[in-house]
Amino acid sequence: MLNRTADADIASRAGAIVEGHRALEGPLLPILHSIQDEFGYVPTAALPAIADGLNLSRAEVHGVVSFYHDYRQEPAGRHVIKVCRAEACQSMGGEELAEKLLALLGLDWHQTRADGAVTIEPVYCLGLCACAPSAMVDGEVIGRLDHDAIAEIARGVNA
Repeated sequence: MLNRTADADIASRAGAIVEGHRALEGPLLPILHSIQDEFGYVPTAALPAIADGLNLSRAEVHGVVSFYHDYRQEPAGRHVIKVCRAEACQSMGGEELAEKLLALLGLDWHQTRADGAVTIEPVYCLGLCACAPSAMVDGEVIGRLDHDAIAEIARGVNA
């Protein structure tokens, strides 16, 4: 019963977001961003409200959510680390640093630690190519990463 009540609340709140964005040209992506802002992820229970509101199939909405890596289908951790995987960062040692960070956190890409402390995600360019390798921790961009910076990031999210 509790799940049904929670799903109904999600659907209702998602429906209100759809109504607020429906008049936009190409409203699906702005709606999905707003829903993720509201819930921290795009809940499955929101998909029917989006589909119905935009006269799309649930499969079409799910396809967009699953295609774009910025949309989460599960809640993220309290800290979100995004590590640049683009060519400039790779050429400056980003691959080795990313592997070290994954090992320090005990995670793989797109995983959230069981205690909900941290989520790690790959991104393909943070626009900081001149300061490669780079990452983003809780919305703050960090450039010129090295082994010490990686260790500091891991300590910060483990604290």
